[in-house]
Amino acid sequence: MKIIKYLFFLLLIFLIGASVYIATKDGSYQIEQKQMMAAPQEVVYDYVNDFTNWKDWEPWSQGADDVIVNYLEKTSGEGAGYSWKSEELGEGEIITLEANPHSDLKQKITFITPFGSSSSSIYWEFEKVKDSTLVTWGMQGKQSFMEKAAFIFQKESLSEMMLPMYRKGLDSLEEELRKKMESYTINVDGITQHGGGYYMYITTASNIQQISSKKEKMFSEVSTFMSTNNIEKVGKPFVLYNDWNESRGTAIYSAAFFTPSEVITTNESAVLNGFMPNQKTLKTTLNGKYENLKEAWDKAYNYIEQNGLAINQDAESFEVYVVGPNDNANPAEWITQIYIPLKTENEQVND
Repeated sequence: MKIIKYLFFLLLIFLIGASVYIATKDGSYQIEQKQMMAAPQEVVYDYVNDFTNWKDWEPWSQGADDVIVNYLEKTSGEGAGYSWKSEELGEGEIITLEANPHSDLKQKITFITPFGSSSSSIYWEFEKVKDSTLVTWGMQGKQSFMEKAAFIFQKESLSEMMLPMYRKGLDSLEEELRKKMESYTINVDGITQHGGGYYMYITTASNIQQISSKKEKMFSEVSTFMSTNNIEKVGKPFVLYNDWNESRGTAIYSAAFFTPSEVITTNESAVLNGFMPNQKTLKTTLNGKYENLKEAWDKAYNYIEQNGLAINQDAESFEVYVVGPNDNANPAEWITQIYIPLKTENEQVND
């Protein structure tokens, strides 16, 4: 009997000592991972800010087949959130507390366990670095008594266990962003009558590869000239191809804006006024980055050949930039319309 009492007191002393040790053990933790991503700051922020995108990249539920996700009425911005339930992963929810476009997000994640609920703070930072974004993803909080007790018997700390998941998540996030930004569609819309009209323009010549980089500066110059001289713009900017030499890899082209009426410019002016007639054209639309324009032009020319249409060689083809980098940072959202002038039926008969 004395031995039993002795063992009981030893066990009691051990439990008291263990409890004191666990209670005094610092349960604070912070897990943080940084990664540079080749995507604009606005694109990365907008993608992470929308919880409906998380299923495509977050690392925890990958491979779990029984996850049930319920979204709140808001899925992005302050007050947005979703909850999950799974036999394998347990239950929990995440809520966005602060959303500061396009710099940072603050969120709260709560795990529901047999020992009660446990909450942590999640933070995101998005730092613009030229054309890329430095993404910081972190979580911080304080473990409960039971959580600290559970981790006494683990070989790794909470931070050591979670950090690989954060690395995996950011790798998946970067891959999803790459796929989203590179997605594109090309549609040959068919024959349309383009109204034409007067336009203000400047002309230059360069290698074909330089057109994308040069045209933005040219648009800016024409736009500034029009604003300074109170000349109204009509529609979106466009590039008119005056000459295209594929074998030499060179082009002569004009960057322009339509305007309601004729404008007389001085002899010294670099910005001039031109006129485009109302004409029959083949319209093709590219949704995506400018690197896919060649494929769009090729599809347009193939359509012309397959349908027995005749190009009007006396007129100039042009591209209209309906949505561009100044309108949306995501190249997958850019919209470019291609117009190739066609001969009318009378012109074809006369030929």
